Amino acid sequence: MGTQPSQSPTPAGGQQAWSQRFESALHPAIAQFNASIGFDIELLDCDLTGSIAHAQMLAKVGILSEDECDRIVAGLETIRQEYQQGKFNPGIDEEDVHFAVEHRLIELVGDGGKKLHTARSRNDQVGTDMRLYLRGQIEQIRQRLKAFQQALVDIAEQNVETLIPGYTHMQRAQPLSLAHHLLAYFEMTQRDWERLGDVLKRVNLSPLGCGALAGTTFPIDRHYSAELLGFDDIYHNSLDGVSDRDFAIEFAGAASLIMVHLSRLSEEIIFWASEEFRFVTLGDTCSTGSSIMPQKKNPDVPELVRGKTGRVFGHLQGLLVMMKGLPLAYNKDLQEDKEAIFDTVATVSGCLEAMTILLQEGITFRPERLNQAVAEDFSNATDVADYLAAKGVPFREAYNLVGKVVKTSLAAGKLLKDLSLAEWQSLHPAFEADIYEAIAPAQVVSARNSAGGTGFEQVRIALNRAQSLLKPDA
Repeated sequence: MGTQPSQSPTPAGGQQAWSQRFESALHPAIAQFNASIGFDIELLDCDLTGSIAHAQMLAKVGILSEDECDRIVAGLETIRQEYQQGKFNPGIDEEDVHFAVEHRLIELVGDGGKKLHTARSRNDQVGTDMRLYLRGQIEQIRQRLKAFQQALVDIAEQNVETLIPGYTHMQRAQPLSLAHHLLAYFEMTQRDWERLGDVLKRVNLSPLGCGALAGTTFPIDRHYSAELLGFDDIYHNSLDGVSDRDFAIEFAGAASLIMVHLSRLSEEIIFWASEEFRFVTLGDTCSTGSSIMPQKKNPDVPELVRGKTGRVFGHLQGLLVMMKGLPLAYNKDLQEDKEAIFDTVATVSGCLEAMTILLQEGITFRPERLNQAVAEDFSNATDVADYLAAKGVPFREAYNLVGKVVKTSLAAGKLLKDLSLAEWQSLHPAFEADIYEAIAPAQVVSARNSAGGTGFEQVRIALNRAQSLLKPDA
């Protein structure tokens, strides 16, 4: 077990790793084109874990002796340590991580290492590795989602009665509680968290033992290896087991929705930080300046998140196109799933972390500017109609009347709050002095107390719900 690891070990005799069916080696350019070791080394830890479970299963059914199994497992753990220490660096000659591990194992333990691949194909091996990898990454992304949600809740708790203009069609619509606005993103990302949990159910199935496509003649115990690896169940059709990438596409779809939600918030933050809005100020730790305009402070984080959303969408599209024409069972095209998934994981994880930091320390809301904003428009017009409807005026009649009021007020350069009581009563005798309280922004928000509404009471209920969902046992 003391053999020094080679940098790019070559199979015995300098031949290709294939059978005697082949008489010559690959053309160097084709070998480079064919190889995946440059990126699937990411799967090394998963490959070692899956191989250990496979060896233990082979020992259980008597294909390996206990001594052979122990030596193989020790060799695989040595490779894990060598990689962690930077001593195992397979090169292009190895083609992929699976051959690299097998060759190094044979160097370490001798001919006994050649038995590890019994009753296994690279097809079910790579499928197992991908599922082990994605299972761990999904759990980490779900944790990052919770951290992001906590940052939203922390701001919302301090801003239940802070008002912000609400928009439809990017036009002022009705004022909102700022907390209510932020909790909308909590709800989106709660669905993301739950969606990833659903994806995880279909990720956590074992293809190990499906072989190349048809199973194996050896008396293996697929349920045992699945149990060792923490899978919930096995694939019940060997063709499906080696060729299924639904789980990868589902993950990419769930990841794309996470990016949609992050990008929507990013877009709003970019607006809010502009001189035209001035709803937030940007912190120095999450923004940069201009190379020629010293006054500028740029919203780099939300802009990058908005930009990176497209690459995640692209990976989803790429996976769908890759799969749409593949006949059963395994095809080399499936090698293309790895870089797409690896980059999707890295992009989503990085964006969630960056946006969490941005919320925690990169932006500060400006209540005085927000209060000014909600007091300078006609977003309380609906409340005038509601006021009349509550006094028995048919809503559509009230709606038309208020439209006329807004038109005449605009012509006069007035807001609704600026109209005198006499002016109100000249429009309709149902108006009384309490109209001013009814259209005050805080009252407009507070009055919307229907379930799920922006009323302060409902927002506090929503906050309690959010806090309960963030508890570890939720």
